[in-house]
Amino acid sequence: MGPISDEAKPHAVLVPYPAQGHMNPMMKLAKVLHSKGFHITYVISEFNQKRLLRSRGPHALQGLPDFRYETIPDGLPPSDADATQHVPSLCYSTSNSCLAPFLQLMGRLKQSASAGLVPPVTCIVSDGAMTFSVEAANNLGIPSVLFWTASCCGLVGDVRNGYLETKVEWIPGIHNFRLRDLPSFIRTTDPQDIMLNFFLGEIENAHKASIIVINTFDDLEKFSLDYISSVFPAPIYTVGPLPLLLRQFNNNSTTTSSLSSIGSNLWKEDSSVLHWLHSQSPASVLYVNYGSVTTMSSDQLAEFAWGLATSKWPFLWVVRPDLVEGGSEVLSSESFKKETEGRGMIATWCSQEDVLNHPAVGGFLTHCGWNSTLESVCAGKAIVCWPFFGEQPTNCRYACEEWRIGMEVGPVVEREEVRRLVVEVMEGENKGKQMREKALEWKRKAAEATKPGGSSYQNMERVVEAVLNMKPAA
Repeated sequence: MGPISDEAKPHAVLVPYPAQGHMNPMMKLAKVLHSKGFHITYVISEFNQKRLLRSRGPHALQGLPDFRYETIPDGLPPSDADATQHVPSLCYSTSNSCLAPFLQLMGRLKQSASAGLVPPVTCIVSDGAMTFSVEAANNLGIPSVLFWTASCCGLVGDVRNGYLETKVEWIPGIHNFRLRDLPSFIRTTDPQDIMLNFFLGEIENAHKASIIVINTFDDLEKFSLDYISSVFPAPIYTVGPLPLLLRQFNNNSTTTSSLSSIGSNLWKEDSSVLHWLHSQSPASVLYVNYGSVTTMSSDQLAEFAWGLATSKWPFLWVVRPDLVEGGSEVLSSESFKKETEGRGMIATWCSQEDVLNHPAVGGFLTHCGWNSTLESVCAGKAIVCWPFFGEQPTNCRYACEEWRIGMEVGPVVEREEVRRLVVEVMEGENKGKQMREKALEWKRKAAEATKPGGSSYQNMERVVEAVLNMKPAA
């Protein structure tokens, strides 16, 4: 279906979980909906409002007449830290503190609609980790869309048990798994664990959504999708990878240039990394980024550093200010600088999509967050995996065993293993070559899914049609 006329402009309120890895895909979905004619209200926390102003400048939240930011408190004490908040505390706080201020925001939007300042709200798009907004939608009689920003296989892995090397054979939709490959927040024997109870509550609330949208594509996670479709009563639509889908819809949008000023990166991007990549040979650089939440010890940092150094391959390494618990002196040591002189660059943050799609980048050392995993698929890059948290172990297992595009660093980081895996991914003639070929194959499949007529493209059209016609969940 084509763009919607101004006279019938629908209004979507999008509520991302207040962390970088959730805000980015929700922003892409917001831009896709905007390109389809929706008025957008994008809801962020007061804490992240301050971070966006610091990272993107004083006009970061200016938006457009039909793409506006709103803020609500997250319930945690005020802070000016330029880092992701403590995740268990944030999960507990959002699930227990955000419903009331969100309902107040919805009341203000209703008043604005009555005054003719904005269109009436058509639907609420709730992050899968912010399902208080599903409850709000049902209370207000507004249709709700649940957007699962993580992998479908991570959603399937909602079980718990004991020994981490034990094979998992009882979960429909996944196979060839160990307990340690399941999401970290369910690997507990404590029934009072904050993260366990948070996600059990979020999954329960997800059953109340009108429809469910997942940032994946059918070929990538077929078995997991088949199972999830049998569990949830709401229809499920795959619309990913969103980076590729957004490009398709932007091609047909007259406001693409205006939307480019709207972003969600909470750290300031270092544009010099692209200039450095321009000076490197094709497929010669290993890109290293552990995402927005991962932390490591100074000993682990040293093992990664010397693994990269002794691999002899050029590398671009993103080291956030809050990445290392302890000192990062190894990076400034004379021995490390001498060993990597002329072939290593360290930055604090960057535009990951631009980096992964740069022809100089030949591989990716990643924490296996879902955004990073999908972006590596879109770019056709093989990966070295070091999962840290959440569903990252699940994504890692799929990348290594099912999609055959990755190799995993062991639980104890050792420089020789890091060196070996980097060399294999970048130039290996056996498994490394097979992974690089598989990565290109998945890149083609992702492009097929998101082009006009592809499964994700068609599903996005169905989502828009469903939103305009659906009634609230019972």
